[in-house]
Amino acid sequence: MQFYYDDKMPLRILDEGDFWKQQESEHTVVLRELAPNLETPFVEALMAWEQAFAQTQGLFVRYIEAVVRSGNQVSPEVLHQIRELVMFAMQQSEQFIRLLNQIGESSAPFRNNPVATTVLNHIRRESEYFIGITQALLANQVI
Repeated sequence: MQFYYDDKMPLRILDEGDFWKQQESEHTVVLRELAPNLETPFVEALMAWEQAFAQTQGLFVRYIEAVVRSGNQVSPEVLHQIRELVMFAMQQSEQFIRLLNQIGESSAPFRNNPVATTVLNHIRRESEYFIGITQALLANQVI
C-alpha cells in the first residue's frame, strides 16, 4: 500500500481492512471445503472465525460510510476509533494465523495433502501481509 493518499488516507486504510477481512472470511470457507474430513474442532473454529471476520468487515464498512458522509472531515475522535479498529483487526489476524499453524501441525487432512498444505501456507502469508500493512500504517502514524 502506498502512503501518499493524504486526505484520503483514512478511507484507504478502511478500504484495506474491508478487503482483507472479507478475504480472511472467505479463506475459512476455502479451508473447510479443501478438507471435507477436517476434524470437528477445526471446522467449528473456522466457522466461528468466518463470523468474526464478517463482523469486523462490517465495522470497516460502517466507518467507510461515516468518513464518506463527513466529506473527509474526520474528527480526531473518529480517527482514534479507526486506529483502534485497525489494531483490533491486526490482532485478529495474528490469532487466526495461530489457528492456521495449529491446523497445519495437527490436522491429518492437511498434513497428508500437499495441495491443502500449500493453500494453507498461502492463506497464512496473506494474513501476514495484512499484518505488515497494518504495522507500517501504525508505525508511520498515518492514522
